[in-house]
Amino acid sequence: MKPRAHILPIIILSQFACTSLWFAGNAIVDELTLKTGLGPEIIGYVLSSVQLGFIIGTLVFGLFMIADRFSPSRVFLICSLLAALCNFLLLSETLSKWTLLFARFGTGFFLAGIYPVGMKIAADYYQKGLGKALGYLVGALVLGTAFPYFVSGTSLGKDFTLVIKITSALAIMGGVALWAFVPNGPFRKPSAKLSLGAGPLLFKLHSFRQAAFGYFGHMWELYAFWAFTPLALQTYNTMWASEISVPLSTGMIIALGGLSCVFGGLLSLRSGSRKVAVVSLLLSGLFCLISPVLFTLPSGLFLAGWCFWGMAITADSPQFSNLVATSVPPELKGTALTLVNCIGFAISIFSIQLLSFLAETFDITYLFIALALGPFIGLLGLLGRKHRHVR
Repeated sequence: MKPRAHILPIIILSQFACTSLWFAGNAIVDELTLKTGLGPEIIGYVLSSVQLGFIIGTLVFGLFMIADRFSPSRVFLICSLLAALCNFLLLSETLSKWTLLFARFGTGFFLAGIYPVGMKIAADYYQKGLGKALGYLVGALVLGTAFPYFVSGTSLGKDFTLVIKITSALAIMGGVALWAFVPNGPFRKPSAKLSLGAGPLLFKLHSFRQAAFGYFGHMWELYAFWAFTPLALQTYNTMWASEISVPLSTGMIIALGGLSCVFGGLLSLRSGSRKVAVVSLLLSGLFCLISPVLFTLPSGLFLAGWCFWGMAITADSPQFSNLVATSVPPELKGTALTLVNCIGFAISIFSIQLLSFLAETFDITYLFIALALGPFIGLLGLLGRKHRHVR
């Protein structure tokens, strides 16, 4: 049965609206630092606290099988409202260090009921062409991530509170829209009982392990690339006395990744999700290795190279989600997607912290070579020799 025409657009728009919360704090981190009266060391905590909240959230949601035991549309709604509330805390008159970190951690925690649950809802509607559907969906996530940078880089960004107000309002509207117009999908098979060991046992499935380890390599690279792209742009400006707009260029680089998610989804219909993921990992790994050369190019070519890298680095993300969702029993799709998100985002914290450490001791132009480890591990996972299934 073909889903009604409005289903996928509503899921896409809701995913975009709600995930705009993700980098809302990052886009105005300088203003938040001034507001709290704290030193620059708080910037690193703000970057990591959302990731940590998401990791803890996905761990809780995965272990308790929330998206498989309860209506995913209702879970999405509740989490969007609570994530928006946490985001609003950044507007507190007396914003302390701990209020700031709690607000960002809470936003990340409830995003665990938005991003993977949105993919679970799509999987409940689309058995055929899921790679294409997830391409649009993850593209919406990427555009949502870029959105606060665009707001910050325009005249609206002169009042940093508007970034918080706009993203919070979008999240509320997105959650309500999905709950109101997207009921439980026809292919949803709810889990009848709680099984705390169901998630870890999925690693006994060979196809799940392949998809999961490919995704883990992808995540080593992705968020560290996004987090340190502003530093790369600032470094280039300093080296060549260039005037590249850091917030607008960062938003553009991330947003183009959303388009590549859609393009990769369309390619998957002909070539398959696995092939799209392999090519994407190869390209992004190559950009990691040649990244020092990009800093020697004229500004136009430097930006073009960074944009192409931003596209290559995201094109495989929805295809990994498709490979994960189709490698497990239907009643465990939500748990599987949530579990690999949990581990993947935990890995991203290590790569972000590694680049933070290296940035203090190494030439910034060589910083991004360390990210090549991710595509290498991802390719090993996807191209590894097949073994018999563990029973």
